[in-house]
Parts: sequence; C-alpha cells; structure tokens
Amino acid sequence: MARLAFGGDYNPEQWPESVWHEDVRLMREAGVTTVSVGIFSWALLEPAPGAYEFGWLDRVIDLLHENGIDVDLGTPTVAPPKWFYDQRPDALPVTADGARLGFGSRGAICHSNQAYRDASTRITEQLARRYGKHPAVVMWHVHNEYGVPVSACYCDGCAAHFRRWLAATYETVEAVNEVWGTAFWGQRYASLDEIDPPRTTPTVGNPAQQLDYKRFADATMRENFVRERDVLHRLAPGIPVTTNFMTALSQCDSVDYWAWGREVDVVTNDHYLITDGRRTHVNLAMAADLTRSVAGGDPWLLLEHSTSGVNWQARNPAKAPGQMARNSLGHVARGSEGAMFFQWRQSRRGAEKFHSSMVPHAGTDSRVWREVCELGSAIGQLGGIEGTRTVADVAMLWDWQSWWAQNLEWRPTEDHDARERADSFYEALYDRHLTVDFAHPEADLSAYPLVVVPALYLATEAASLNLREYVENGGTLVVSYFSGIVDEHDAVHPGAYPGAFRDVLGLTVEEWSPLLAGESVGLSGPDGSRVTGDVWTEFVVPRGAEPVWTYEDGLTAGRPAITRHAYGAGTAWYVSTRLGASDLDTVLASALADAGVGDRPELPRDVEVLTRAGATGRYVFVINHTPDEAKVPLADPGVDVLSGDRVSGRVCVPAGAVRVVRVEA
Repeated sequence: MARLAFGGDYNPEQWPESVWHEDVRLMREAGVTTVSVGIFSWALLEPAPGAYEFGWLDRVIDLLHENGIDVDLGTPTVAPPKWFYDQRPDALPVTADGARLGFGSRGAICHSNQAYRDASTRITEQLARRYGKHPAVVMWHVHNEYGVPVSACYCDGCAAHFRRWLAATYETVEAVNEVWGTAFWGQRYASLDEIDPPRTTPTVGNPAQQLDYKRFADATMRENFVRERDVLHRLAPGIPVTTNFMTALSQCDSVDYWAWGREVDVVTNDHYLITDGRRTHVNLAMAADLTRSVAGGDPWLLLEHSTSGVNWQARNPAKAPGQMARNSLGHVARGSEGAMFFQWRQSRRGAEKFHSSMVPHAGTDSRVWREVCELGSAIGQLGGIEGTRTVADVAMLWDWQSWWAQNLEWRPTEDHDARERADSFYEALYDRHLTVDFAHPEADLSAYPLVVVPALYLATEAASLNLREYVENGGTLVVSYFSGIVDEHDAVHPGAYPGAFRDVLGLTVEEWSPLLAGESVGLSGPDGSRVTGDVWTEFVVPRGAEPVWTYEDGLTAGRPAITRHAYGAGTAWYVSTRLGASDLDTVLASALADAGVGDRPELPRDVEVLTRAGATGRYVFVINHTPDEAKVPLADPGVDVLSGDRVSGRVCVPAGAVRVVRVEA
C-alpha cells in the first residue's frame, strides 16, 4: 500500500444505509485510510444458492472510494450461510468425541469437506470478477483467523482425507507404523485404510499420531487458503492476498505460522491484550516481534486490535488514557505498516456488542473517539517510514510444531509450559532493552551474536546441525531445559538427554527430577551469586562443559545447574531449571558478555527504544510506558516527526507518551 493503514473492520450491513454517509464523514475526520469489508457477509452476498446480491456492497465500496478510503476486501468463507449447512450438514465439524457442532457462531467448518471447498471457491470467484479491478480494493482478506475457534475436525470425511495425507507424506503403511511406533500397545496397522483420526480413547492415544493430525489439520486449512488465494491471483492479478494471523502465543496454538508466512503475499496479524495482571506491553512487543519474524523481517500490518476493552475475557478492563496510541505505535515501531482495529462502529447486537470500537456506543463525545482522532493524525504524520525495517539485536528460536508435541499428554510435569518459558526469556531480554527477532530452528542464524532457545522439546537433525554450526562459527547460544529431546515424530533421540543438543552443550543428562508444586531449589554461582529455580531439576554430567551455577539443595544438590561450553569459536550455555525473568537476567548477563552484546543501562524500565531503518531514513521510536517523564539519550540529532521539534542529545518523553525521531545522520 502507498501509505500507512489506519482504520478497521467495517460492517455496514449491521446498520441502516442512512448511517453509511455518516460513517464515511467520521472516517475522514479521524484520518482513516483503509477499512476491511465483507468478512462475514456471505449470507447477504449469496442469500440463496447461486443467487448473488452485490448491489449493497457496490454502493459501500464506491462510497469509500469517493472519499479516498482504501478497501481490504474479505472473502466471507469463515461464515457460510444457514442454507448451505441445511443442504450439507456434513460440513459442520465433529469433535474428537463424536459430537457434531451446530450453526450459530463462526468458523464452524470441516475444512476437508468438498462441498464447503466448492462453495467457498464459487463465492471467491464471484467477488474477484466483480471487484478485482475496482480502484478502491488494495488487498484481499481471505477467510478470518484460521484455526479460531476450530482447527481440527474428526468426521469420516476427515478420516479419508487424513489417509490421503498420510499416503502423500509417508507413501506406505509400513512407514507410518515405523514413525508412529505402533508396536507399542499393539497399535500396528495392516493398511492405511484402517487408520482413523485420533479420536477420544480410553486413555492416552498415540502421541505421534496426534502430532501428525495437528500437522494435517493445519495443512488442510492452508490448502483452503491457497485455493482461494490462487483464484484471486488469477482473476485479480496485482492485488496482494492475505489472511489475518494471530501470532500471540496466548491466542492461537493450532497454526504453524512459519508455514503460513510463506503463502501470504503480506503478513497481517490480529493482537489483543491478555489482561491477566502481567505487563501487557511486553506481550504486545513479543507478538509484534514474532509477526515481523514470520514475515521474514519484511514490513507487515496490524489488521486488528482494540481501541479499549474486549468482551471475551473473564475481566475486560478499559485501556488507560494514551494506551491505545502506545499500543498502536508499538506495533508500528516493530514493523507494522499501520494500525487497524476491530471494529469501526460498535455493534448494538450480537456476541461482540461489548467489544470496544473506533466509534463507541458513547459516540464522538467520548475519550475513545478523541484518542482515535489523535492517533489517526499521528499515523498520518509518519509517512516516510513505509518499507523501513525494524533493527533487531538478538534472536529467539520458536517452533509451533515443537509446542504441539510438548503439549501432548504424559510429559514429566504438567508445570512446564513452553509458552511460559518463551515469555520469561523474552521479558528478560526486553528488560535489557534488546530487540528480538524470532527464528525457526533450521533458519540461518549467522546475523545474530546471541540466540536463545527457551523451549524446543522437538528438534530435528537439521536443527541440531544448524545450532552446532552457529556456535562453531562464533555464536553464543543459551538453551533451556527439556529441549532437544525428540525428533519430528516425537521419538526420543538415541542416547542420553538432551539428544539433539548434547554435543553443542558439552553435557549429558542422566535423569530429570521435576519438582513438586511449591518446591524450589537454590543455585550458587560465581562470586557468591545466588538464584532460585523451580518446576524442574536435572542430573547434569559435564562432557566438556564448565559448571557455572550449582544446585545447593534437593536431589540434585552439588550437581551442575547452569553450564558454559566453549565450542569452536563460540559458547553454549545450558540452564537446567526454571528461572524467573529476574534470575534469568543474571544468567543472560554472562551470555551477553560472551556475545559482545551491550544493553542500554541508562534507559528506565518499561521505556522502549526501537529503530526502523531503510532507504527513506532512520527512525527512532521511544515509547514510555511509565508514569514519569523519561529522558532518553540519542546518538544523533533529528526531528520528532509527531511534533516537528528538533531533538539533539536526548529526547524527553512525557509519561505514557511516544516520540518518533527521524535521525539526520
């Protein structure tokens, strides 16, 4: 797009046509540049099979275009009409215990169902032919939030599709038996035709089968996206196609976004604060960094977030004054090409009528509306940053498929949570004012002086080789416990733990010793330093690694707890217990020293400083999440884009405010 996007989901079908002109007038007042239209409109666009009514959408898109507002046009395939389900009730998904879900919500789809695939292709073709050359349409928005709320279906149609997927993946039933380990518990199959989805069983099912079914379900949704995308590419060439991701690790755990990022023309993301008492801006930063990384470092777009409170959590507090702008510009600082919301006008009816919007129930005489207008003005002043890239300092490895595998049943402790480890390691790096790229375990890591592995239970041989080469060539690696344990089929790597990472870490683990609820252990380290671990301990045996911190108590007392291994030109650190973010900071300080990475000790906690750089210049974002004014040193002079003030030496950022400095050097 030629400009930063500011706007949101627009659902004019919820309102009388007399409201539409008022909507557009207010959009212009707020500085709206882009709206998403038609995402849930299938029943209105095709009210009966093969009978299409586009007149209302014609008028909406024309009205938006006449007022200079771009359209992100949705294909409405997340919400098939009632008539479709009446004709094809088999398109409704079936749960693992055999219950067929009903109509009346959204995303109730069996993605293997051929009737659904055919119907979604037809409506997409109709939209592409009608609007593919409309000058208002700048992007296609396929479906909505794949995997939410249903990703996997367990019906007979999916069983047949799963068998075809297995045949394409493994070719023979003998290969499936081998990788699934079906000799255990007498699960051996004589034919692929005998295999069903991993439906509810008396006790724990085959973990390798469950893992493959998660892959199959993800791939099946992706097939449907690609089917629609290819229709749009063919009939409306030149217009980018996307679907909105939900990369925040707390919001969608059924989609492998590394794979999806390769299929969309532009990565877009939806992000909502999880208000559970933690520092929500840290999770926001993490989600934005992860989204940028899924985009390969390219600019991406925040397609949905909230102006204030949401309606689907147990408790839904409002955002504080100024928080909307901080949230929005935080995403922009981390690579988004704008800030979009759900939704434009707050609904009077339906499940999300209490979800905040750009135009709230209180109307334009409200704090939310005034802040929306202020933010629209700020976004409008940031012209010039389009196409610049966020500059990162270090990398963190994350793999959705490893997460799927670790979350299966019967692991050593239910208290170990891969997402929690990622959150804690990220928070420790965030508090050192380091910007993080995420990376797939098999990706090129050579650009990063430090790579952190918070939780990688599943590690392929390729990932193992990749990390060995990274450290050999001078990188610094930090690996947390319960990583490198199994291969891509959930089979334990031969030999002692931590299988895939034994060599690079220079140690073996004889046995794990998870702690009981409430238990903790002390660790003593260099110069008498002391940290505390919980959840997990291990019997670590150095095989070249140097013990740095030692367990003081518990079954592992006297054993190494945290080690450092000089390997080739680099070093690899291992942390064998769960440390909180503050104690992780102590360990990371040593690893960062090895990596030659300096932090920003002069910056206050919860003040972010990020850089976007490119052909149009270098922009420094300073985001102050604290209740006090922050004075942040700048290496080079520049101009505050938002105020027009010249800045030199340092920039003063009021409490809760944001400054964006275009650096002159």
